[in-house]
Amino acid sequence: MVVATPIKTAKRLTIQTEAIAADTTAIRSLDWDRDRFDIEFGLQNGTTYNSYLIRGEKTALVDTSHGKFRQLYLDTLTGIIEPTAIDYLVISHTEPDHSGLVKDLLELAPEIVVVGSKVAIQFLEDLVHQPFQRQIVKNGNTLDLGKGHVLEFVNAPNLHWPDTIFSYDRATETLFSCDAFGMHYCSHSLFDEDLGAIEPDYRFYYECLMAPNARSVLSAMKRMDKLGTITTVANGHGPVLRHNVAELLSCYRTWSESFTKAEKTAAVFYISDYGWCDRLSQAVAKGITKAGVGVEMVDLKSADSHEVQELVSRAAALAIAMPPLSGSHHQEIASNMGAILAAANKKQTIGMFESYGGDDEPIDPLLNKFRDLGLKEAFPPIRIKDTPTSAIYQLCEESGTDLGQTLALDRKVKARKSLDNELDKAMGRLSGGLYILTAKKDNLTSAMLASWVAQASFEPPGFTVAVAKDRAIESLMQFGDRFVLNILEEGKYQKLMKHFLKRFPPGADRFAEVQTQTADNGSPILTEALAYLECTVASRMECSDHWVIYSQVTNGRVANPDAFTAVHHRKVGNYY
Repeated sequence: MVVATPIKTAKRLTIQTEAIAADTTAIRSLDWDRDRFDIEFGLQNGTTYNSYLIRGEKTALVDTSHGKFRQLYLDTLTGIIEPTAIDYLVISHTEPDHSGLVKDLLELAPEIVVVGSKVAIQFLEDLVHQPFQRQIVKNGNTLDLGKGHVLEFVNAPNLHWPDTIFSYDRATETLFSCDAFGMHYCSHSLFDEDLGAIEPDYRFYYECLMAPNARSVLSAMKRMDKLGTITTVANGHGPVLRHNVAELLSCYRTWSESFTKAEKTAAVFYISDYGWCDRLSQAVAKGITKAGVGVEMVDLKSADSHEVQELVSRAAALAIAMPPLSGSHHQEIASNMGAILAAANKKQTIGMFESYGGDDEPIDPLLNKFRDLGLKEAFPPIRIKDTPTSAIYQLCEESGTDLGQTLALDRKVKARKSLDNELDKAMGRLSGGLYILTAKKDNLTSAMLASWVAQASFEPPGFTVAVAKDRAIESLMQFGDRFVLNILEEGKYQKLMKHFLKRFPPGADRFAEVQTQTADNGSPILTEALAYLECTVASRMECSDHWVIYSQVTNGRVANPDAFTAVHHRKVGNYY
């Protein structure tokens, strides 16, 4: 193992190199302190950017690294191999955290042949702005490096960029999967020995990046099934999968199947490398999936207009990121926008948001066209005037959830009409207290009324709370997050209960007109609560439409020792 000296900076950046298979070396850029990524979801454990060197009779480098590692990565690479000795550079996809040093590498070794999908090569031309040798590959194509190392390529678009391909080395049974099957988890552990440690990050990564592309996940895995045995998954982020490959791949299949079985689908249209469009649209898509609605994401720059029209014709809702007014792909984008308008119908809902790319097409003229077609707005247009902050991403996620909840309304109405079901009546006799969860993370705050709370441990003191997947606060209750459980008082809870039962519009301040104090962990304490507990999320368990969250209590106080907790009784148990 070689661990390079960190760059002198406030953020810890190191490089780790180690063999993962015969003639195959991982070059892992360890970003220890990164706490935000992609759609601005919080990272508890930093992240890594993984690239791989395969040496047969010819040599291939799979992906590069993030631009922040420029000197450190290039110094490490040249210490392992002379760049001019690299024959091929395989581009899994062109997102900057993996292709950020392609231009630098080509300047050192201009004779390298860049291998990628047709879309990836097109995108790369816009990134490097210089001639380069290229080899376009399709699903099933192979590249013989010699010594038995034959790379077979697997088409995997939308995981999570439209140009993604996997590479499979038959000699070592290694799948190079880039963003798929990865996680934002930074440690010196090269492999996935400690499954318990990585499971929360693996699942969270899937929810944020892959769940909105569940149908594409299953399509890619169907192609993977034809490859043969996969003993190692050399992913783009986090530990390489070696010890738990079957289990972790199975998780992707199971999770994705649940999303593709959704009764309704929303189509999210975006432009992968324009402004902040990719991150914003991913946030909207994540919000939609939280409501149990299927999502299909489509890049307007590379999609086929016939496929766009087919998707729109069967989608229940549309979410559209505003495209640029001009540019090298303006014709393709305009054609696909025309296909959307041609297939849209009055039974659908529509949501639109700016991309903050500097040349966005204005929202109102396009929105008026959809209004004229009879489409209803799922959420108010999101207009972005400054560089997107975590609050903007939260607004996008909540707007997506609103859209998803609108589509799921029929199912909820049906449940409420089912009042004669004896099982539902019996479940309704399970009583609970009345509580309000409050949380703050960075500049984001949220709250929710809860009643499914139960003590779960004495030492350390802890309890469980059930949080519906489509609640806004769920995003602030990931592993390691901190929040407050406010316990309401019998006979004095009506005002707070009425306030927090309101339906808040996306991005609204849930604490307006409510008196609060600040807990030691930074979350709001409701002044009128009977008592409060400061908590840290220790684990999460998925239970169908809810997450059961086990939290350990670090502090607490009772305002009125003689009062009792408010109790909640329901008539039926199939809705709140």
